[in-house]
Amino acid sequence: MTVSTAKLPVIDLSSPDRLSTANSIRQACVDYGFFYLANHGVEEELIKRAFEESRKFFSLPLDEKMKLPRKEHRGYTPLYAENLNPDSSSKGDSKESFYVGPVRGSGNIAELNQWPSPEALPSWRSTMESYHDKVMSAGRRLISLIALALNLDEDYFDKVGALNEPEAFLRLIHYPGELGSSDEELIYGASAHSDYGMTTLLITDGVPGLQVCRVKSREPRVWEDVPHVNGCFIVNIGDMMERWTNCLFRSTLHRVMPTGQERYSMAFFLDPNPDCIVQCLDSCCSESWPPRFPAIRSWDYLAERFRLTYG
Repeated sequence: MTVSTAKLPVIDLSSPDRLSTANSIRQACVDYGFFYLANHGVEEELIKRAFEESRKFFSLPLDEKMKLPRKEHRGYTPLYAENLNPDSSSKGDSKESFYVGPVRGSGNIAELNQWPSPEALPSWRSTMESYHDKVMSAGRRLISLIALALNLDEDYFDKVGALNEPEAFLRLIHYPGELGSSDEELIYGASAHSDYGMTTLLITDGVPGLQVCRVKSREPRVWEDVPHVNGCFIVNIGDMMERWTNCLFRSTLHRVMPTGQERYSMAFFLDPNPDCIVQCLDSCCSESWPPRFPAIRSWDYLAERFRLTYG
């Protein structure tokens, strides 16, 4: 079946015309829930180093990687450990991942992170901390524009506590790329899902595979390829932001198809402070369009979604 190409808009994070940029973001989030983010301030050289360090880790023997098993949403998950589509009967997604949680914050929050041995990978931790810091900075700037796009003050998400030590997780992902034999059920790199939180900033190594489905409820689903654009993040809205906006902004289904090529990506999940209350924004409801969801604590919502994915 022929798959068309998604025509996603490119948002310039460095544009001085913030209102025009915010309007473009609003249109992108209503129409697609996905867009490209250019001029984001994360240096190309740092992105290259982060990918190099990611490849080094995933090339370690499995028993070395399993010394850092995922706990507290930090560390390593092996092939087939996750199935992002709980309705699927698949044995799991064909990818392995490593999660890095917040690297700054009060108390021992940063100490929960797990790190490969500095003897084996001496530059790994410093590279990932630098990358996390830089993408976090871009994410904060983006969230202020999203607030403007929702007809709110640009510091709205700061004022409600969402960005006070947010749950910001970097996920390094390796897709081995092998295709299952024709008599097996198709094994996805990442099965169809929507992200759980506020917003995701994704960068890939350029190998194709990412697809989006704009209308979740349509059967059969219509999928579109998302091509790589050099120097741009691919940004998407998560379910929590869809809930916050009373379904004005779209949290779009997406998946990664196996292509026979090895593939690497880095996804940065920017989610609110765990105690932030997510409730319908005043700018997204009215008498004729009342709130569709009750208020909920951010972590209570995310924890239930994680439980369904990981058990």
